[in-house]
Amino acid sequence: MILRLGAILALLHDAFLPSTSSGGLMAAVLRGIGAVAAALLLVGFATPVAAALMVADELLIALLQPGDVWAHVLLIALGIGVALVGPGAWSVDARLFGRRVIGGRTRGPTSP
Repeated sequence: MILRLGAILALLHDAFLPSTSSGGLMAAVLRGIGAVAAALLLVGFATPVAAALMVADELLIALLQPGDVWAHVLLIALGIGVALVGPGAWSVDARLFGRRVIGGRTRGPTSP
């Protein structure tokens, strides 16, 4: 939950408090995509898709806009982490599809 919350706050910061006021239509579209990804992550709907959208958005921002790219690299890493962890217990995905249980071997009789 903390990983997802950190990604949401960072995306909203980039979407509503851009570091540069210029950038034109492309910058506005990329900020809008980040805001949509943050909204999807906030409610936990289509979490892997929203995380992939976040990664693609931040990669485009890092490649197309001049300046320091390390904040965007950090957001790419956060997006990959959220995609791998998946939705949390308090998400729309968990309500719709059930919680994902990651497990190893089950206990039972051993074979000879």
